Amino acid sequence: MVRKTTSKRYSVALVIVMVIYVAFSSVFDRQLFRSLSFSQGTLQQTWESRRIKQQPQETTSATITCDRSHSDYDLCSINGSCILDPKTGTFTLMDPTFATSLVEKIRPYPRKAENWTMPRIKELTLSSGPLGLTRSCDITHDSPAIVFSAGGYTGSIYHDFLDGFIPLFITANSVYPDRDFILVVVNSKEWWMPKYIDILGAFSKHKTILLDKENAFFTHCFPSATVGLVSHGPKIIDPTQIPNSKSLVDFHNLLDKALNTNQFLLKTHKPRLILVSRYGNIGRVILNEKEIKEMLEDVGFEVVTFRPSKTTSVREAYKLIKSSHVMVGVHGAALTHLLFLRPGSMLVQVVPLGLGWASKTCYESPAKAMKLEYIEYRVNVEESSLIEKYNRDDLVLKDPIAFRGMDWNVTKMKVYLKEQDVRLDVNRFRKHMNEAYEKAKLFMDLNGR
Repeated sequence: MVRKTTSKRYSVALVIVMVIYVAFSSVFDRQLFRSLSFSQGTLQQTWESRRIKQQPQETTSATITCDRSHSDYDLCSINGSCILDPKTGTFTLMDPTFATSLVEKIRPYPRKAENWTMPRIKELTLSSGPLGLTRSCDITHDSPAIVFSAGGYTGSIYHDFLDGFIPLFITANSVYPDRDFILVVVNSKEWWMPKYIDILGAFSKHKTILLDKENAFFTHCFPSATVGLVSHGPKIIDPTQIPNSKSLVDFHNLLDKALNTNQFLLKTHKPRLILVSRYGNIGRVILNEKEIKEMLEDVGFEVVTFRPSKTTSVREAYKLIKSSHVMVGVHGAALTHLLFLRPGSMLVQVVPLGLGWASKTCYESPAKAMKLEYIEYRVNVEESSLIEKYNRDDLVLKDPIAFRGMDWNVTKMKVYLKEQDVRLDVNRFRKHMNEAYEKAKLFMDLNGR
């Protein structure tokens, strides 16, 4: 009789517990059920499986967003599967939840304030809408896309890096750090891809898509896309603005990886100096270059004259410059090759009259960020060819800052950049180069080459 009563009570209790569970399982959350001791392991596993099916893990909604707050660039993001139609230059977000279309326009080049440059940059369209409005995918990629323009000022090595590869490095490390991506390029010229294919390969293992050369009959699909490039300023990478704190030295290391010249460094028994030579009717030419070269050799350098052109091999230039200990040149685009120098080696910049501010911004600051030794040689009035064209009391010579004023227009730029050559004072310049030699010799001894 006692056993029957106990069994009956146990059955009633079990029924009550099950009724409570059924009644409240849809209301109580997982934390409450974790406190139950009755069949906890089995109960929790079953509940979690059922809830996952009913309420999938929350994901970020597919969107198109554009940041247009910067003076130099716009940056748009397509957060979701998108399809690229090469024929129209349109990226379409493939999301069935969009009942109406959202359209953004962007020219992916970091010079947006320059009205005479930007119209030459291909405008891309980013849109969203119902799936029925899009074409099907011909080529599906597993990696997101970074889209930018190789137009504008491309063709000058200064701008190839200032407006192209350095902003690409910043963008890749800001948006897709330690993640694979595919490069999509617009406005590329015929020579651009062959010249820079090694550098592009260091950014991405995937084949670069040249939008202007792509077969318009084939569409490309990406899981997401970033359109435009982030710029921190003239050849500057600000580590504080990048999640993984990359710097200009890291950019140099990427070039090293791309061009892989370590085992091919040219051997020398004395410090090698690269004398960057400007020639022709372009301005800022060293008129007594032969005399300067002889002086540099007398100081103790092995001097190599470097005259880069648009057809100069990037790999060969990198091999030569990385093997050197000092690079000397007058302010100009060719000094961009400072990015090829080993950290710890030296840049000597000859600064013509009226170009102090430009020299600091374009080359001094990047050189120091690259951890290079930096020496500046400022040209005197007597060393500038402008003294043959202007009176000594003219503001052009007497006070270039006042002459330039706030209106640094093309006419004033031409005076200092195009009309001016230099004839260096050999003895005064020698004093600077004696200092450079001592530092270069120390760098050479420390590095063994």
